[in-house]
Amino acid sequence: MGHIVKKLLIANRGEIALRVVRTAREMGIATVAVYAEQDRGSQYVSLADEAYLLPGDTYQDTYLNEDLLIDIIHRSGADAVHPGYGFLSEVPSFAQKVEAAGAIWVGPHHTALVDLGDKITARRVALRAKVPPVPGLSESVKDIRTLLDFAHTHGYPIMMKRTDGGGGHGITVVRDDEELRRFYTNHDALEGGDLDEYFIEKFIDKARHVETQSGRDSHGNFTVYSTRDCSLQRRNQKLVEEAPAPFLSEKVVETLKEYSRRLFETVGYTGLGTCEFMVTPYGKVYFLEVNPRLQVEHTVSEEVSGLDLVREQLVIASGGELTPAPEPRGHSFELRITSEDPATNLTPSAGTLERIVWPSGPGVRIDTGVVEGDTVSPKFDSMMGKVVVTAQNRLDAVARVRRVLDEMTIEGVPTPIPLFKKIFRDDAFTAEHGHAFDVSTKWLERTYLNREPDTVHAGQPASLAGATAGADANGEKKETTETFVIEMNDKRVKLTVPIDIVENLTGGVRARGAKRPTQPLRGSGSHSAGPARGAVDDGAKSGIIASPMQAVVTRINVAEGQQVAKGDLLVVLESMKMENYVYAPAAGTVTKIFVGPADGVEAGDTLVTLDVVGASGSAKDPAKGEEAAK
Repeated sequence: MGHIVKKLLIANRGEIALRVVRTAREMGIATVAVYAEQDRGSQYVSLADEAYLLPGDTYQDTYLNEDLLIDIIHRSGADAVHPGYGFLSEVPSFAQKVEAAGAIWVGPHHTALVDLGDKITARRVALRAKVPPVPGLSESVKDIRTLLDFAHTHGYPIMMKRTDGGGGHGITVVRDDEELRRFYTNHDALEGGDLDEYFIEKFIDKARHVETQSGRDSHGNFTVYSTRDCSLQRRNQKLVEEAPAPFLSEKVVETLKEYSRRLFETVGYTGLGTCEFMVTPYGKVYFLEVNPRLQVEHTVSEEVSGLDLVREQLVIASGGELTPAPEPRGHSFELRITSEDPATNLTPSAGTLERIVWPSGPGVRIDTGVVEGDTVSPKFDSMMGKVVVTAQNRLDAVARVRRVLDEMTIEGVPTPIPLFKKIFRDDAFTAEHGHAFDVSTKWLERTYLNREPDTVHAGQPASLAGATAGADANGEKKETTETFVIEMNDKRVKLTVPIDIVENLTGGVRARGAKRPTQPLRGSGSHSAGPARGAVDDGAKSGIIASPMQAVVTRINVAEGQQVAKGDLLVVLESMKMENYVYAPAAGTVTKIFVGPADGVEAGDTLVTLDVVGASGSAKDPAKGEEAAK
């Protein structure tokens, strides 16, 4: 083994930072944490041997501040940096700066990050490695003719994907010529249009997302620690993962392993990473991308391999040899516990964690970075923790998940727990009672979430449609019933009563007290020219286009005075690291834009006003809009 890591700087926060601290402590490696002010009280900070403040109020000032982190390497004397996942984990410039500072980068060399970090260059790597990517063009979009020729050759639907996308960002599914022309116009209309940042791929319908947790050391040893199935997704982001990937033939598994080996060897990869593939119902394997870092779902691979993958990373980074993966033992599921509401198509939400009861017992692992009293903010990832459930086979693991879900309680923010309970009783997913496994990447949305096209409901994506329904004037979710635990004839029973009866009996005072208020988005303005929050206003008549959620504005796609057609993209929002698109609900002219890039907005805040064609009472009076925005 080469240089043994003595002091490790963890350039991340929350659950993954805590995960790395724990392994480093077991290995006798000193740890250095970094934290923004809002993370001062986090568990990972207190468990680390040293911790340094990152002053500032944005990610750019704190966890993405490369030069500040390099300065902390020197101040702390750290000889290695673990980037976790997200943030700077895939940024070649940061990896290069770490190496230049004389520290070990716990990850692949920065040249591999360059080769794999852009989806177009990654496609070219795959072709060199003789690994077939999804049919597409390995170059950025240039003109509408190229797009139409590809679509007519390969057939619709197709996907327009940002070259720098990841985690579901920047993916638009296009289903016909009209949608393709609209996409082209939306992204080429303004000065500085971003068409060069997109490429085109065939949309493979009803395929599974299968990946390999792979590792390669500096001695040329390669292993696949396990396969994983991550087909349970919403908005192209994973929600449930499992290992090993079930119901695959030996031939497909061997193909996945061989393709992964070729990809790693082609770029001289050293470290752990994940090779992602689409697997069709007929067993065809297509390359998607390589994630050159640890992933959220690494836990299920650890459970079935019996190995600590962070330890593997540190050993490989120190010049040691990896541990060859044993045959998988048992079956493991990971459930991502996010602050998303299944009643509104898993719309991200914010609030204060009032009560948490994590499950326990055999085969249960909890990886979390939050505690009761913490505030979940839209400026951060929506994931509060991961529940990992393992048993000796898949059906036993399913049964254990059901038990675990009944034990778990989280109050203060909505979570997908009610949705998980349905999924783990759906024969299409569990493959029980003689039913075949029948899950693909769009199964969750088709079965339980989106039921309508993306441009319905005031042009909001279907994932946001109705996000404010059932809310009061303050945007708070209204409760229609109250549940009490009582005893009848010495038997414990639950009694659910309509809320109006409870309020009549208590004179409007709730039996268990008012819920603590949710935390507003930090730094957001108070520009609310729209209808009262919670009112359902599609904007097609009023011309007022309101934000459907708390979010940060990432792109304005129109200019004041510009004419738009129904369905044109107006604004791109980001909440909980997910992009959400706001479309024009009707044809008209943009009269005023109330927000700019990087602005924080609340649900109900006005984004844009339109002079709607043929509508009376449209929001064409800028003075009125100014007054309302104050």
